[in-house]
Amino acid sequence: MLRVLLLIALAAPVSAESLVATRTIRAKTLIAPEDLTLVNAELPGALTDPALAVGLEARVSIYAGKPVRLGDLGPPTLVERNQLVTLVYVSGGLAISTEGRALARGADGDQIRVMNLGSRNTVTGRIGPDGAVYVGWNG
Repeated sequence: MLRVLLLIALAAPVSAESLVATRTIRAKTLIAPEDLTLVNAELPGALTDPALAVGLEARVSIYAGKPVRLGDLGPPTLVERNQLVTLVYVSGGLAISTEGRALARGADGDQIRVMNLGSRNTVTGRIGPDGAVYVGWNG
């Protein structure tokens, strides 16, 4: 009899929690704690810790009650398309800055194209944590 109870206890499903949206979260929206809730269900691909999602930006719309997956989220956007940005060329100890217009949106570390407003040339640079776009620098 003890063996049967032990087998039943071992065969019982393990309860897991999954993160779901409490409301419809539109793409490009920063995730706040009140946007998320844990449900007592194992949903494939869903995050299980709200701390992993809060502060990130939704890449796609996430509908109320649907699981929140890491692939649906990304770092917050620092530069919007057509935004005026500081364009910085760095080489060794030399740094030259000018004004540019972003030709794409992106987050810290993303590579985007920027039009130099002074020369009208288009260059590719990496967005820094300060929102400036750095050209010729790999740091």
